[in-house]
Amino acid sequence: MTALRVLLADDQVLVRTGFRMILKAEPGIEVIGEAGDGTQAVHAARRLHPDVVVMDVRMPNMDGLEATRRILGGPEPRPRVLMLTTFDLDEYVYDALRAGASGFLLKDGPADQLVAAIRTIADGGALLAPTITRRLIEEFARRAPDTAPPPDALAELTARERSVLERLARGLSNAEIASELVLGEATIKSHVAHVLSKLGLRDRTQAVVYAYESGLVRPQRQNP
Repeated sequence: MTALRVLLADDQVLVRTGFRMILKAEPGIEVIGEAGDGTQAVHAARRLHPDVVVMDVRMPNMDGLEATRRILGGPEPRPRVLMLTTFDLDEYVYDALRAGASGFLLKDGPADQLVAAIRTIADGGALLAPTITRRLIEEFARRAPDTAPPPDALAELTARERSVLERLARGLSNAEIASELVLGEATIKSHVAHVLSKLGLRDRTQAVVYAYESGLVRPQRQNP
């Protein structure tokens, strides 16, 4: 099986070294390059064609957000981007999702989380545990516009696919969606693939963003 090709982008050499050592010990993962700022990350991504870019948010010359926008707005093949952040749910997380990142990870998390995150987003799956995802979604959704006309692309979805997308936006796993809709997990996985294909989305994370920003799903306002 072909190894996952990973590009590390962080302005701290010690951080990159630590990540490289962690990933070097993992079968099926290969670190193909490093970058010390966003400009280097953009050039390296276009030259090396990684499967996943591990991208720090705060870097000199060009930050990780702008680098992500340029990489994901550039030519195919486009990698998945895993953003690194210092603070849980800081403002950069929302900007990162809008920039097209597939997920984010705390810098001070355990080594196995980094490995699992890379494998998960490379496979197009949900990055975080559902409880954490739901909390992120609620915070992210409050920043989305209160009203937005539904895009024409939504009309391409079947009623079942819209139902699946709505549940994706709530942070449910395939198993949880299958339970709610009384369907098999394989069927849900197929519906998710159709949703992503019809809407031109890369993964579940982008489907969540799309569902809220399109107005298909509204955030639940909590009473104080």
